[in-house]
Amino acid sequence: MSDTPRLHRAGTTLLDRARDLRPLIESEAGRAEAEGRLTTPVVDALHEAGVFGLWVPAPLGGAELSPRELLDVFEELTYADPSTGWVVMATTLENGTAGAYLGDDAVELLFKGPRMPLIAGQGTRPGVAVPDSGGFRLTGQWSFASGMLHAQYAHSAAAVEGTHEVRIFITPIEDVTMLGNWDVLGLRATGSVDYTIDGAFVPESQSHDFLTTEPLRGGAIFRLGLLDQALICHSGWALGIGRRLLDELARYAGARTGRPGQLAGSDAFHTDFARAEAAFRAASALIRETWDDVERTLDGGGRLGTRQETMVRLALNHITATIGEVAGFVYRSGGTTALRDGLIQRLFRDAQAGTAHILSGPQALRECGRELAGLAEGQSWAVLSLEG
Repeated sequence: MSDTPRLHRAGTTLLDRARDLRPLIESEAGRAEAEGRLTTPVVDALHEAGVFGLWVPAPLGGAELSPRELLDVFEELTYADPSTGWVVMATTLENGTAGAYLGDDAVELLFKGPRMPLIAGQGTRPGVAVPDSGGFRLTGQWSFASGMLHAQYAHSAAAVEGTHEVRIFITPIEDVTMLGNWDVLGLRATGSVDYTIDGAFVPESQSHDFLTTEPLRGGAIFRLGLLDQALICHSGWALGIGRRLLDELARYAGARTGRPGQLAGSDAFHTDFARAEAAFRAASALIRETWDDVERTLDGGGRLGTRQETMVRLALNHITATIGEVAGFVYRSGGTTALRDGLIQRLFRDAQAGTAHILSGPQALRECGRELAGLAEGQSWAVLSLEG
């Protein structure tokens, strides 16, 4: 078990590299959307910049960013292109948790190469794992495996037969059958295909308890567990796409200054833009305030209390709902420019896809309200619900 009481912080190097990649990512975004996956130049550049190691524990050569540092990098990459930000947030989470929680034999296999591995998959809707000598036989079908088309390994949740314990299993991509069914409204370049695995053997060291908060290597961020770390991903993504939506609308309006009947001269637009900007900034501030509080707790060697667990879920839910409203406002204000194929239309579609994620769904919001109203005394969070 890790004996590191504090968060590891890596500084702004990876944020600076992510910012430097923006021109390349933006220039490749259209082609990536058409191909349904990130382009090779972008994936290679992300590897070369060390981005796929940003969550990997420091003892394995990763950057092991803190929650606030992760938020900043995901925001930056998502601002450049929401699909790129989505793929990076999903795969780096799975890289990091694999490095923290898997057994030594698995880590030796996965992290021995000159490049960080790229792990993709799905941690919900579990398959079935049958205990076998020294490991498990894994079978199932999973949906929305973001980044799978670039991955060397799959990360899949499954319930162990006979115990119903849910574990994460890491398998070589050769054990995966991709279904190739990524025909969607938004986030098209994420290549989040469905996939199946049929009876693949997974050694014990290549699996870990889904709910574990005890890292074998790495620092305090891994004491959050897999689910709470996933909230960092989606919060950073929301920060990036929300900011880009409003900035693109401002550029669109500014380009039409002086033309009769355009947005730039509309008092109603000015008022609505101010409201949208205020709503987004308020939601962003709640994200940062909440994760600042988490970092203080982790730095002190503590674990999150129920109210803190509520707030990280509420902050994500709130900013997700806010960017949904912002995206609608931007699309309506964009007129025929938003209607036609282009950046504003793509941002709108990506926002609709991103806001549909289960982590930002109504179940968690209802449970947040119950806890905040003092109606869940003695209960604690178990994934997306409060239990006694």
